Amino acid sequence: MHPIWENKYKNMKTLLKYSGAILVLCGVVCLAVYYFAVPTNTLLWLSLVLELVGILAYIIINKKID
Repeated sequence: MHPIWENKYKNMKTLLKYSGAILVLCGVVCLAVYYFAVPTNTLLWLSLVLELVGILAYIIINKKID
């Protein structure tokens, strides 16, 4: 495999590995928006879903990759 493609594959694998943590951070941002700007239940539900999916994705993906 060409070195450029190996590096791109490695970067994509790293991004996939941390995608669960990125979803958890998106959930935290939703909670911050709820707290500081728009207090609606939709943001609370969205943050709950993002947090749960992010945690599960982080666990499952890291078991499959490592």
